[in-house]
Amino acid sequence: MDIGILAPLVVFAVSFVFPMLGAGGSQLFVPALLWMGMDFKTEVIPLALFLNVISSASASFVYRRAKLIVWRTALPFALCAIAVAPFGAWTSAGLPQRPLIAVFATLTLLGASLVATGWRPKASPKSRKGKMAFGAAGGGAFGFLTALVGYGGGGLAVPMLQANGLDPKSAAGTSLFIVLCSTLAGFASHVSYAASPDWSIWAPCIVAALIGSQCGSRLMAAKLDPLAVRILFAAVLSAVALALLINNVILA
Repeated sequence: MDIGILAPLVVFAVSFVFPMLGAGGSQLFVPALLWMGMDFKTEVIPLALFLNVISSASASFVYRRAKLIVWRTALPFALCAIAVAPFGAWTSAGLPQRPLIAVFATLTLLGASLVATGWRPKASPKSRKGKMAFGAAGGGAFGFLTALVGYGGGGLAVPMLQANGLDPKSAAGTSLFIVLCSTLAGFASHVSYAASPDWSIWAPCIVAALIGSQCGSRLMAAKLDPLAVRILFAAVLSAVALALLINNVILA
């Protein structure tokens, strides 16, 4: 199938499901675009980040109206992610492809395990200052990793937000806003380095991400229990991460 048709279909499917889990979808955008033959640094990472921006912004709008974004928790994460993202993009530009893919696959495996088990840290900060410091450190790490390899970070953000006292739905909604900020900063940083947009592919993918994220986030905000979705997509993410490691790192 032609990439101009296949890419939007894949983007729609990913954008429909991942907002339910508090993520933008880059965990599947990156490998899918890479396996379609796009260049990892100049095409895959920036397009995956931009699609994450569209998907997470669209879903965040729904979650905001449903009052599922906890702003006092989201802002420290988001501001630090924005500040650190340019350093991740700068580091990415100077590294070869293989270690970047290895980092992405490792993060995907970690995120998949957290999504599947619903794990969250037992110890969490109690004071307001402690929670802000915890959020700032987490946001900085997400911003760097997002810009480094195009990883949205939602699978890692949700358990940290739950550790800060958020319920699962609020953690998902707040995570989407953090992902929006970190991916937007990462995309802007990559555009300043080496992004090479092909709008004949980017434009239909953007439309697909917008439609898919609206449908998925509305379903989640209204009534969906995401347990079965979490388990299924944790399995898919694990398989994708292992395939990336084997085909693009070990055997490359």
